[in-house]
Amino acid sequence: MNKKGKNTFLSRHYEKNIEMFSQELGADESFDVILREFAVAGRKSALICLDGLIKDEVLTHVMQSLTELKKEGLLSSNLKSRLINTLPYIELTAEQNVDQLLYAVLSGSILFIVDGIDEAYIVDARQYPARSPEEPDIERVVRGSRDGFTETLVFNTAAIRRRIRDPKLRVKMLRVGKRSKTDVVVMYIDDIADQEMVNQITDRIEQINIDAIPMAEKAVEELIMPGSWWNPYPKVRYTERPDVAAVHLAEGHAIILVDTSPSVMIAPCTYFHHLQHAEEYRQNPAVGVYIRWVRFIAIAGSIFITPIWLLFALSPELLPQSLDFIGPREMGEVPLLFQFILGELAIDLMRMAAIHTPSPMATALGVIAALLIGDVAVKIGMFIPEVIMYTAVVAIGSFTTPSYEMAMANRLIRLFLLLATGIFRLPGLIIALLLVLLGTVLTRSFGVPYLWPLIPFNYAALKTILVRSPVPMQNMRPSVLNPRDSWRQPGPAFKRGGKK
Repeated sequence: MNKKGKNTFLSRHYEKNIEMFSQELGADESFDVILREFAVAGRKSALICLDGLIKDEVLTHVMQSLTELKKEGLLSSNLKSRLINTLPYIELTAEQNVDQLLYAVLSGSILFIVDGIDEAYIVDARQYPARSPEEPDIERVVRGSRDGFTETLVFNTAAIRRRIRDPKLRVKMLRVGKRSKTDVVVMYIDDIADQEMVNQITDRIEQINIDAIPMAEKAVEELIMPGSWWNPYPKVRYTERPDVAAVHLAEGHAIILVDTSPSVMIAPCTYFHHLQHAEEYRQNPAVGVYIRWVRFIAIAGSIFITPIWLLFALSPELLPQSLDFIGPREMGEVPLLFQFILGELAIDLMRMAAIHTPSPMATALGVIAALLIGDVAVKIGMFIPEVIMYTAVVAIGSFTTPSYEMAMANRLIRLFLLLATGIFRLPGLIIALLLVLLGTVLTRSFGVPYLWPLIPFNYAALKTILVRSPVPMQNMRPSVLNPRDSWRQPGPAFKRGGKK
């Protein structure tokens, strides 16, 4: 074998090539490695592929087509052109680099090797096991498309291209993981997205140095967001809906897709991106505004209701006389702070139990939670009714949050506010709120301020967040993304910098 630097290249010796591929792929140990040797026009040849990533009938069809090659067609100078005319597959490439050939086989392609030729031919006829597109469970709409992303990368890119038939749409393929070699795609519209932002995302992905990313998109997010692992706020928005991804592409965002994952990442994003839902745009503007504000109120309540009620319960002198009826009639056997902490833990336990409970038993789980736990806990004095009610209210508020990641972050913020209020009363709540606000202001997503357009203030953009505007008025792109065309919201161009 010839070596050029660290790259290894094929030899003209057929036996050496077969031995090398058999050893590298473990053909004698792995039952799913297919190494089929046969003769083509009097020359020793072999097809190498993985069972399960290629159909038997496809492999048989390839072999039948190869037998049609004449002896004069097996010259290295014209073999590729003869294969193109013989094999009924569009994607056919020639390659000498062994690493690239191994990657092709492990990705599901068919490798064709011929004796006396120092290059192999890759036939991309792979057929991945895949489920049909279905509507995502956590992003359902009353009206709208019912398709969603799947675990197959090419299906996901096709779903987006179906919605954006723009020749400027770019689909950049990257590879992550020394061993997993997972395909990662960055999608953007070339004449809209800020090229500096796109380069920043692709550079960070290319710099990932890790063996494998079995957790797919979540692993990629943590690897391209260094220094912010312990900040609970999500720096990218996840979606499983192609229409949501397409809308953000048109605004100037970049979309990151990872093979084997049905969730795609939208970057950059702000806090308010996590509070919007496709349902608002599937109704007329008046209904959309109502739905959005109900959701905003529910999310705000899920963060602040229990800390504020706890403050008034522990410091009744702060409660106006006209609101005296919301205070507790009795305190119970357990301190109020611990009642709320136990209530939060109980909600999380129920959520985790619901995930792992088979669907036919879900109703029984709800009965156990409501009757055997909630009712008995109140009767024995472990909880007071007000704690049960307000904990249920904030749980409903969490469930109305469109972004699951933001709901979990808000839960941690609520626990922090509860602890600060329960220990230090009013000063604790004020200081905790200031710390949360400061942390949110300092948070950035690829250089974009997390609270934009509130901080820094942009009235035109904030108005579109507070009020779901009609479709004819939505042809403006957020100025914070530095869109490259003229359709953007009024305001100065944003300069990237600071903590990213």
